Amino acid sequence: MSAPPSRVYAARLVGLPVFDPRGDRIAKVRDVVVTIRTLARQPRVLGLVAEVGRQRVFLPMTRVTTIEGGQVTTTGLLNMRRFEQRSTETLVVGEILDRTVTINSSQVTGTVYDVALERARTRDWVVSRVAIREPGKGLRRRGQTHLADWDEVSGLAEPDERQGATHLVAALNEMRPADAASILHDLPVERRTAAALTLDDERLADVLEELPEEDQVQILEHLDDERAADVLEEMSADDAADLVSDLPPETAELLLDLMEPDEADDVRRLMSYVEDTAGAMMTPEPVILGPDATIADALAHVRRPDLTPALAAMVYVCRQPVEPPTGKLLGVAHIQRLLREPPSNLVAGAVDKTTEYLHPEASIDEVAAHLATYNLVAAPVVDEDRRLLGVVTVDDLLDHMLPANWRERTDQNRGVRRD
Repeated sequence: MSAPPSRVYAARLVGLPVFDPRGDRIAKVRDVVVTIRTLARQPRVLGLVAEVGRQRVFLPMTRVTTIEGGQVTTTGLLNMRRFEQRSTETLVVGEILDRTVTINSSQVTGTVYDVALERARTRDWVVSRVAIREPGKGLRRRGQTHLADWDEVSGLAEPDERQGATHLVAALNEMRPADAASILHDLPVERRTAAALTLDDERLADVLEELPEEDQVQILEHLDDERAADVLEEMSADDAADLVSDLPPETAELLLDLMEPDEADDVRRLMSYVEDTAGAMMTPEPVILGPDATIADALAHVRRPDLTPALAAMVYVCRQPVEPPTGKLLGVAHIQRLLREPPSNLVAGAVDKTTEYLHPEASIDEVAAHLATYNLVAAPVVDEDRRLLGVVTVDDLLDHMLPANWRERTDQNRGVRRD
């Protein structure tokens, strides 16, 4: 068994896969846990915060056997109890990056963008050095960097009211929205807010969709009204409707008035339906084409990178207008059928006219039964005139069927051993 390298950098560990001795991938690294005692003594590295599915667990450094080749290998034993940070513990990515510090010998001031972890003679891992970047000057966007010993830097042990979120946000931008949301959720409120405000509108919208409702509202309350409206416009209409419904009525109406009229109309329409019905949970932005569109047109639309797999699974062929509520729905075309047809053929010739439709008042149980009965990942929702109002996807359904706190729920007694 080879030993871990003598020095690694904390920020570069984030996102690395964790493997057991058999080569099975069991987790991903999300942060590094250290304990800061005094500036005279190097902080001891206690372990890693690892993510298994949607759950964050603690991986002691004593369980780490190798860190090399872009991966972490463990002894195979994981305690699946949810990670709970203690008062004596500090998260490197969540709390140390972006702190403003000073190098004592040169009086250079800058922000922390990484820390070096080294194995001491005692075999314990410690924080040995701090990577610091000075502010940019003049036309230089990025300032000079320095690597200083831990005991040569002041400002690390005390809370920093000036702490930004530049380097934390850089790490979040490399993650999938659900993973970034998991990191944000576990940060202190002030740090979470600072990081969220630094994300651009589109990225913040993606992450908000993955956060619990309380976190969504808390972050939105710290945005100015104009930016809050811009972020809501970037969100899926159904997710935006759920979030706006959780706001005080006067705040909700103000933000809807600031949104683009078309975007606000979609949100208002979804909010008008009874909670936990097909109308309330549907997505009003499926792939809709007119009867004169070709198979090639349809395939081009389902290739859009912003579409979820469920929305890309079917194309909805409607008479004009092709914005919900549309003209009469003529039928749906499944992606498997489209791939077998000549690209020049009309998409109307490939529709499945046997598909059963949902009505907006259908209950959540009726929606679930419908998708299960017909083996669908999405189903159209129509009004009494068979105009397409939107589409309920299987992920929309799960979002409403799972408990409100499903992103946080864990079984504290559950454990796993991998030998």
